[in-house]
Amino acid sequence: MPSKPKPAALNEEDRAAYAGRWVALAGGLVVGHGGTPEQAWRASQAARHKESHEVQYMPTLQPFAFSPLMERVREIAPPDMPIYLVGGAVRDALLGLPTHDLDFALSGDVLGLARRVADHLGGAYFPLDEARATGRVILVNHGEQRQVLDFAALRGSDLESDLRARDFTINAMAVALDAPQALLDPTGGAADLIARRLRVCSPASLEEDPLRILRGVRHAAALQLNIDLPTRQLMRQAAPNLVRVSPERVRDELFRIFGGRRPDLAIRALDLLGVLPVILPELLALQGVLQSPPHVYDVWNHTLNVLKHLEQIFEVLLVEHDPERVNSWTLGLISVRLGRYRNQFRDHFAQTLLNTDRSLLSLLFLAGLYHDVAKPQTRTTDDKDLVHFYEHDAIGADLIAWRANALHLSNPEIERLQTIVRQHMRPHFMAKESGQISRRTIYRFFQATGQAGVDICLLSLADRLATSGPGLSQDVWTRQLDVVRTLLEAYWEQPEQSVSPPPLISGHDLINLFHLAPGSQIGSLLQHVREAQATGEIQDRQQALDFIHRTLDSTLDAHQ
Repeated sequence: MPSKPKPAALNEEDRAAYAGRWVALAGGLVVGHGGTPEQAWRASQAARHKESHEVQYMPTLQPFAFSPLMERVREIAPPDMPIYLVGGAVRDALLGLPTHDLDFALSGDVLGLARRVADHLGGAYFPLDEARATGRVILVNHGEQRQVLDFAALRGSDLESDLRARDFTINAMAVALDAPQALLDPTGGAADLIARRLRVCSPASLEEDPLRILRGVRHAAALQLNIDLPTRQLMRQAAPNLVRVSPERVRDELFRIFGGRRPDLAIRALDLLGVLPVILPELLALQGVLQSPPHVYDVWNHTLNVLKHLEQIFEVLLVEHDPERVNSWTLGLISVRLGRYRNQFRDHFAQTLLNTDRSLLSLLFLAGLYHDVAKPQTRTTDDKDLVHFYEHDAIGADLIAWRANALHLSNPEIERLQTIVRQHMRPHFMAKESGQISRRTIYRFFQATGQAGVDICLLSLADRLATSGPGLSQDVWTRQLDVVRTLLEAYWEQPEQSVSPPPLISGHDLINLFHLAPGSQIGSLLQHVREAQATGEIQDRQQALDFIHRTLDSTLDAHQ
């Protein structure tokens, strides 16, 4: 039975009908077909077992486009070693999407091949699981973008067994490196992609690894797939088993959700599937908590809309300007008012907090999900039946720190999350004030927020959009944008003026010139000097020293 693709002798109609499938031919007629040569052969034997059959592959109308690294791996590997590209890279090729992670499945010396690829391509090799023969190669291209190549031994007796043991059919496809245009698809993943359907490979898939629930929801949201009913039922049944999954694995999958498309839909799906009570139970209290105008949603739906709008804002500010993508006046104004900072936004969110696998972008989405987490426990009403949530920002900062610790985030990440949640109301308070924002206000904002001030600015825009909904007035939106633009202008264009003025005097000056003892007073005086610099009251060293004189004299007078 042939396993390599051959030119098909069918007419154009048949070729189109079976494109991307393997067919068994007898007398020029298709007598069986399947997702692999073996499936096509078995189907033909069941139908017409007495005849001689030839198995061929029907190419797709558009050839698959794979990373050039795939061919490099084929060249480096021994010529007699069957190697398959499997999983997400194949799925993305069918969808015409770019991919930077390649998974290879093979038999033989898996780790030896991974080391050899790393040596030839100048990458770093990491043994992920030597007992199960799994290794990783990490390459960094000239654009500083990481490319990950994973090599793993086939699980099971053959490729089909390996693919059937995977999570979802759309991830259970493969191509051989020596025949990259011939799809191997034993579970019908290509048909599911066409039907926009997410389906498990087997009923045992989610029981074996409950984390696959989160992965499936992420795929469904990112690729706009519908989770089929049997799979949804299996997800609900398996959701309680997430308690046995390590916090690190849950955290990493959550961050992939936040870094993908439509995180708001993914979080809503996790709620409907009974996952949130297991992994993020404190969020359930947000549901049904009513708010006073201008809020048009309860706290839960407001929060999900914040995530939705935050993604739209990033689409406008982190990609090249494309008027076709800006389909609302609110987003259009963002592009007009803040578009000049696209490069600064990219550089800002390209930073990492000790962990290259978790982006600041995803961290901000987590902060957005938790920015109002304390509203249920702080809700009060006044004598006019207006709803208030006093101190929800401060209490929320403690709650997100607790959750971040439970997810085993790093201390810098936890501090960043706390700062965003604790300070997220400040731009809103500024927008309520009339006139220009003072230099003192700008200085105090960035003193309290640091680099997280940029995150808070964008969160405030998403928060405003999710507060008023379609009824948002242009005046209110323009004012919010003006506040954000003023803060970002100070941060990126005039930092020495009102964000971080250069020091004019030091603690040694205060000790030597004013005979002060080391202690907290030194830091307090220097802080007052820098704030006076930010407001324009102090412009040189002598003015700073005079300021210290006056401050010390007034303190002395107050104690007499």
